[in-house]
Amino acid sequence: MLIIFALLAIAMFLSPLFILGENAHIRVHDNLDSNLSWYKVLAESGQIAGSTHAVIPQIINGHLSRNAFGTEFSLIVWLYAMFPTMVAYAISQSITRIVAFFGMYLVLKKHFLQKEEWMAINVCIALAFSFTPFWPSGMLSTLGMPLALWAFLNIRKGERSWQNYLVLTLLPLYSSIVLGFFFFLTALGVFWLIDLARGKGWNWRFLSSIAYMTAVYLVVEYRLVYSFLFDNEANSRDEYFHARLSVWRSLKLTFKNFIFGHHHAASIHTLVILPVMLIVFYMIFSKRLWRKEKVFVFLFFLNFALSVWYAFWFYEGWLPLTERFHFLDTFNFARYHFLRPLVIYVLFALSLKILWEQTPSIRKAIPILALAQVIVVSFFNEEILFQNKPTVKQFYAEEQFNDIKGYIGKNQEEYRVASIGIHPAIAQYNGFYTLDTYNNFYPLKYKYEFRRIIENELAKNKTIQTYFDEWGGRCYIFTDELGKHYMFKKNTKRRLKNLELNIEAFKDMGGKFIFSAVPIDNASLNHLQLENVFESKSSIWKIYLYKAL
Repeated sequence: MLIIFALLAIAMFLSPLFILGENAHIRVHDNLDSNLSWYKVLAESGQIAGSTHAVIPQIINGHLSRNAFGTEFSLIVWLYAMFPTMVAYAISQSITRIVAFFGMYLVLKKHFLQKEEWMAINVCIALAFSFTPFWPSGMLSTLGMPLALWAFLNIRKGERSWQNYLVLTLLPLYSSIVLGFFFFLTALGVFWLIDLARGKGWNWRFLSSIAYMTAVYLVVEYRLVYSFLFDNEANSRDEYFHARLSVWRSLKLTFKNFIFGHHHAASIHTLVILPVMLIVFYMIFSKRLWRKEKVFVFLFFLNFALSVWYAFWFYEGWLPLTERFHFLDTFNFARYHFLRPLVIYVLFALSLKILWEQTPSIRKAIPILALAQVIVVSFFNEEILFQNKPTVKQFYAEEQFNDIKGYIGKNQEEYRVASIGIHPAIAQYNGFYTLDTYNNFYPLKYKYEFRRIIENELAKNKTIQTYFDEWGGRCYIFTDELGKHYMFKKNTKRRLKNLELNIEAFKDMGGKFIFSAVPIDNASLNHLQLENVFESKSSIWKIYLYKAL
C-alpha cells in the first residue's frame, strides 16, 4: 500500500509535464539551451546512426562531429526522435524517477533497512530521493546508482540471480559513463580492493560484474571511445583550464559543496538530512558506537571527502600535473562528487535507523523526519523551481522564428546565422544553420576562426575573454556590454552602443544574418543593416534581424 501511495505521489510530481506540455517550466541551463535542441537537430540530420566520421551540417558549418552528440544506443536519443520534445521529456523524467524510487527502495530494504518496521522510513527516503533535481540529459547517471548498487551488493554476497545482470546490462542504455558511472564503477573497484585487503578473498564474481558493466558501457559509448583513442584533431576541450583556485577558496568551496551540494548532482540535504546526520554523528562518538556503526562512520567521512575532492580539483596546485598530463584538464575528475546523492540518502537511512535503535522514546517522530524530507524535496519540482523562467514554448518561440524564416525567404541551408543576447540553441531548434553553438567538443581550429568575429569585444572584457579562451564551450558572439549573459527578454532596456564585430570574418564563414535580442545602435559602423523586428505573444524574445552588408 505504501508503495502505491509513493507511485501516486510520483505521478503527481510529474503531472505538470504531461498536463502543461510546452507551457511547462523546466530547466534552461544545460537543458533548453543545449541538449533538447541537440536531440531535435540530431533527429532531423539523418545522422542518428551515422558513422564515426559523420558531421552535423546544421551546426558550425559542418565542423561538429556526430560523435559530439553521444551514442545512438542511448534510449533518450530515440525518445526525442519518436516523440515531440515535451512528450519525450516527460517520458524521460518518468523513467528516471520511477527507477530512482525502486532502486533506492530495493537497496535499502535488502542491505540497510531490512526490518519490516522500517518499511515506512524506507519508502519515504526512496520517494524523497526520486524527487531530487537531476540533470535531465544525465538520465540515470546519478539516480540509477542505487539500483546498480543493489545489484552489485547482491552479487558480492554470492547471489546468482539473472535480475542482477539484467540491471547491469540495461542501465548503460539510459545513463552516461562520463556523467556518473565511471566514478561509480571505479569506486566499486576500490571497494573490491578493500575487501581483498581485509582478507575477504578475491571474490571473482564481484570483480567480474564490475568488469562486465564497464564493458557494456564501452560498447554503448563506442563513439566516445573512438574519439578518445583515434581522433587526433585538436578540439575545444584541449584549451579547458580548471586549476585556478587558491587554498582558501578551495576550502570555502569544500564546505559550500558539503552543505549545499551541486546543481548537477543535487541532493537537497541541507534542511533535514544534514542536521540529522550531524546529530547521529555526535551520538555515535559520544556513546562510542563507532565500531558498531562503522558503515555510517565510513559513509559520513566519504561524503565529506567527496566534497573535498570536488573543491580541490580546482586548486591551482594541480597546474604542474595538468601541464604534464593533459587528460587531467580534458576529463572532469571532480565528478566523483556525483556519488554524493547516493551516499547522502543511504546515510540518511542509517541515521534514522540509529536514532530508532538508540532513542526508543522518539521512535514515533522518526518517520516524520523522513516525510519532512519528502515535503522539502517536493518544492524542487521544476514547475516551482523555474516558475520565473520562460516556458518551453516561450523559449523556443517557434511561431516567431517561423516568421523570421518566412521573411528571409530562402532555404535555411543556404545561409548562416548567429545570435546576440539569446542562446543559439533557439535558432538551431528552429532549423537555422548557425555559426555559433554550445558544445564542449568541437574543432579547435573552428574556435580560432570564430574568435576573429569577436576579438575586439574580447579585448575589452577580461571576463568574457577568459571564459571563451580557457573554456569555449559556449562559442557565442560575446560582447563587452552584455558580458556573460544570453537571456535578454523582450522587456529589456539594454542596448548595444559600442559594438565592434569583425563582420568580414563573419561573412567569410558564410554569415548572413544576426538575431539580436537587443537593438544595436551603431549597426552601420559594424556593416549591419536592420531588416525587421519580430515579436510574438507566444515568445519571451524581441528579435532584431540584422543583415551583414
